[in-house]
Amino acid sequence: MIRISDKTLQDLEFDTILEHITQLCTTDQGKLKAQHIKPFKTSLEFRAALYQVNEYKSSYLQESRIPNHGFDTIDGELKLLKIENAFLEAFNLKKLVALSDTANVLLAFFKKRHELYPNLFDRSSLVSFTDIIHKLITSVLDKFGEIKDDASPVLANLRKDINAVQGKLNGSFGRDLGRYNNLGYLDEIKESVVDNRRVLAVKAMYRRKVKGAIMGNSKTGSIVYIEPEATLQYSRELTNLEYEEREEVVKILKALTDQLRPHSELLVDYQEYLSHIDIVAAKTKFAKKLDAILPQISKNRELQLKDAYHPLLYLNNKAKGEKTFPQSITLDENNRIIVISGPNAGGKSITLKTIGLLQLMLQSGMLIPVHEYSRVCLFDTILTDIGDNQSIENHLSTYSYRLKNMKYFLRKCGDKTLFLIDEFGTGSDPELGGALAEAFLEVFYERESFGIITTHYANLKMLANELPYMSNANMLFDAKTLEPRFKLHLGEAGSSFTFEVAQKNGIPYSLINKAKKKVERGKIRFDKSIADLQKERSKLEKTTSSLKSKELKALEEKEKLDKTNQRIQQKLESYQELYDSNQRMIYLGQKINDLSEKYFNNKKKRDLINEFMKLVEVENSKRKRQSLKQKNAEKAAAKKIEKEVEKKVEVIRVKKKEEKKKELKEEIKKPKVTLKVGDRVRMIDGKSVGSIDTIEKNKAIVNYGIFTTNVTLDQLEFVERKK
Repeated sequence: MIRISDKTLQDLEFDTILEHITQLCTTDQGKLKAQHIKPFKTSLEFRAALYQVNEYKSSYLQESRIPNHGFDTIDGELKLLKIENAFLEAFNLKKLVALSDTANVLLAFFKKRHELYPNLFDRSSLVSFTDIIHKLITSVLDKFGEIKDDASPVLANLRKDINAVQGKLNGSFGRDLGRYNNLGYLDEIKESVVDNRRVLAVKAMYRRKVKGAIMGNSKTGSIVYIEPEATLQYSRELTNLEYEEREEVVKILKALTDQLRPHSELLVDYQEYLSHIDIVAAKTKFAKKLDAILPQISKNRELQLKDAYHPLLYLNNKAKGEKTFPQSITLDENNRIIVISGPNAGGKSITLKTIGLLQLMLQSGMLIPVHEYSRVCLFDTILTDIGDNQSIENHLSTYSYRLKNMKYFLRKCGDKTLFLIDEFGTGSDPELGGALAEAFLEVFYERESFGIITTHYANLKMLANELPYMSNANMLFDAKTLEPRFKLHLGEAGSSFTFEVAQKNGIPYSLINKAKKKVERGKIRFDKSIADLQKERSKLEKTTSSLKSKELKALEEKEKLDKTNQRIQQKLESYQELYDSNQRMIYLGQKINDLSEKYFNNKKKRDLINEFMKLVEVENSKRKRQSLKQKNAEKAAAKKIEKEVEKKVEVIRVKKKEEKKKELKEEIKKPKVTLKVGDRVRMIDGKSVGSIDTIEKNKAIVNYGIFTTNVTLDQLEFVERKK
């Protein structure tokens, strides 16, 4: 069973969270319930509430939004239903039918979409879906909330008679109005209404000439209001009929109330259900304001909060346009207790309250502002000791109160407890208070409780360093500016920067030096060592950050160069293919030129045709059959390649010049090979390899198999010698 004390809720300002939730509720019942939200007592309730809020939040992303849940409170109507012979008026019934209709719309919605909202459907399935209340009330009331004429035969007849008498009355009054107006007895306004009766506005001087009942006069006395004698009879008859109508209406309402009385529990369920949905909706709105999410709920004992924000501080800073610093902290079986140290105003207490308040919110069914990879578990008890807590009424000092609180901690602490203690051990002699605090901390450690404490005591920092499942942490502090960085660093204790902060705030150095002499040398050296370590770590962090940024830039540049090299390589290969293709065309051109020259000399058509057909057959045997589409694609690709080559040609030329310079230097160093007939060679920067057939006057005829070419020896590159 989960039990969270009121003191814990007060210490962590949980009531302020409830104020925000209350303001976001739309119904009076919802606002009332929101003020009494507390952490759930069982894991089942806790999970159901969390998942309902998360499902409601997900509905904002769906096409069909959850219907409206607003309603008017019916507490007064429910009390009347408990009283025998009491009856509900038409406006009361209107509230009941609206409540029933709203509830049934929601019940039908969640039933239809139970796969999308399983937890909200489970809650709605506890309420009966029935239109009995709607049918009973709408059989008597119309859509405007008035009693229908056919609610009973008697009422129908009475209203028929009332309409007839009202017609006669209006006719009679109209005749008298016209007659007396023609005689000039009436004032300019002619008529008025007194006690719901039409009366003539008669000039005072003619009041005796108009027969009827005087109903009053104007403030000045110049007008007398008279109901004509002819309409008096109809007025009396109308009054009697209206009285009978009211009696019949009361009779109908009593009968309807008696029919509704057995359904009082259903109405209570409807109101309870809709107010519950109002709370879920308000929690969802609050989650949206905080950018809160549902972290992973772990069955193991672990609390891993990543980028956690204090909700109240976040909202306050957001309103001011200021930045809020998130904290990340981890508690698990291997790190059960964390001792946070560091200078005052560095954010230790806020970090402590952030952890506690987020845990309270989560266990009360609220989403929390953390990273989605955060993991949380459920605690049976959350104990807090935060603030001064002096008690004038009970004559308790800070230290006495804290001792009393520690006694309570010892009684309640267990392996499913989370304890949060601010400025642990303060309020007494530093050495004696520190020793007692150390003893308390050892007990909490032995009981395997999870906890976070803040302290300035060196012995508690040393204890955290010695015990295996306890660790130190500190709030980072800029050693140069002595300004807090509001960031928690795990693994190291923090210096209080007592003397440094004092010096920054203008305390004379002579006074600080005098204070240093009064403190034991070992303590000063210990604190100075911690401070120095923090300074070194701060420098290392800056250096690491700088190196990481440079490394990232270098990687980005390397990737860009790799991509550029790859593109250039592809273009070079395409250029080489184009070059080889052009060489082939040159070879064919030379062959055709030789044939035409031969024909020019011997005029033998048959030999020409035979030679030409042989050439065509050789080429066709090498040529792959291509569809028209492929040819077109190749032509387009060739044109694209040519354009790209033209764009890059300048870059290639520059590179080639540089490469040639390098090669020339290398060639100067290397002994030049004398080319001979039969050597395997290739063109400089070329890929195709051929063999030298003949060498004459610094020129060589190179045979590539399908064609030969005449090239100067300087353009050739040695590949291998014929064996």
